[in-house]
Amino acid sequence: MNGKTCIVIGGGYAGIHAVKAILKVWKAGGDQGPLRLVLIDKQSEHIRKVLLFKPAATAESVIKVPFKELFPEGVKFVQGTVTGIDSQKREVWVQDLQGGIQSISYDMLVAALGSVVRQPASEQGGIALADLDSARRIRETWQHNLEKAARESDSQERQRLLTIAVAGAGISGMETAAELAHYARAEARNRGLLEDDVRIHLYNAIDRLFPEGPKKVGQKLERHLSASGVSAVHGCKVLQEKEGVLTLSTGDTARAGLCIWTLGLLPNPALQAMGLPVNEEGYVMVDRSYRVNGAPGVYSIGDCAHITDAASGRADGKTCKEAIAQAVRLGRIIVADLEGRRAPEHESYMDSFCFGLGPEQGMAWTRKWGIDFVITGKLGWALRKFTWDSASFQ
Repeated sequence: MNGKTCIVIGGGYAGIHAVKAILKVWKAGGDQGPLRLVLIDKQSEHIRKVLLFKPAATAESVIKVPFKELFPEGVKFVQGTVTGIDSQKREVWVQDLQGGIQSISYDMLVAALGSVVRQPASEQGGIALADLDSARRIRETWQHNLEKAARESDSQERQRLLTIAVAGAGISGMETAAELAHYARAEARNRGLLEDDVRIHLYNAIDRLFPEGPKKVGQKLERHLSASGVSAVHGCKVLQEKEGVLTLSTGDTARAGLCIWTLGLLPNPALQAMGLPVNEEGYVMVDRSYRVNGAPGVYSIGDCAHITDAASGRADGKTCKEAIAQAVRLGRIIVADLEGRRAPEHESYMDSFCFGLGPEQGMAWTRKWGIDFVITGKLGWALRKFTWDSASFQ
């Protein structure tokens, strides 16, 4: 069989695991012939996005991994932005950093562009934890506020400067709040301030934390957060931050020196611009084996795809664990399709979540045989760290 060209668009968690899985099944044998594997991403490095809260809290964090370190051999990396896909001609157009356009032909294409952070409107103020630049701005802001608070004589203004609001109580919001509580309180002590005066308010639009799991697990998370200095404010959304004053959905106002938005994710808007079929929410439409509807040879996995379990109708989650499992299955699907065999079909991942609750503290929950298993403390943190590291091959 003649050699094949496979292009993977997107170097996030789903993309890098797709590259690894495809390489593995190809090397395992068969008569597919040689493989030309191309990874396209607009960045030169893989960004460990689930760890963005770390550079927001401490300068010691490194969350970038060069693609050349992840794939030193057997993968061609092209830095650029995909501007279009012609699934009939099996070509993609890529714009490089200088604005030049090149066309690359493919036999198989994997769209794994991931998601983008949901952003508030500019007039809503605050800082959205969206990328490395915003993470650094967050860290600089709270550190500057502590410096000002140490010199401030007015008690009310000093308390405002020492208050951080985290707007959005999903996993990202909880982990951001916990990490900031640790580092901001430690820095307050170093500046002669009382650590208990540093207040982290986690604003939650619904009535409890972790709606994906049992109520008792959400309560346990809240107790751990409270012990570290984070107070959850339920049934309340931040609508706007302006000049240190928060306008809340309850009609009340609150004062804060910093407002951080952690509003969750949206499908990448570039998907529709590329010509891929998307649903009303913006996710790529795929079948049970991740094949993109109406686009021969094109597959999609990860945050950008709408993937459901055929038996339950349940949509797959948008976390690293789902992306890794999808990528492993995708490698087998591609080879099966090339060989004309029946391809594997999607299966939902087990109920399982991990949470970071500050340095060396975490929680893991899973449900098996109808029983909830919860692991906390350093072992919970070790499990959370394992998920972070395995997601980026660390």
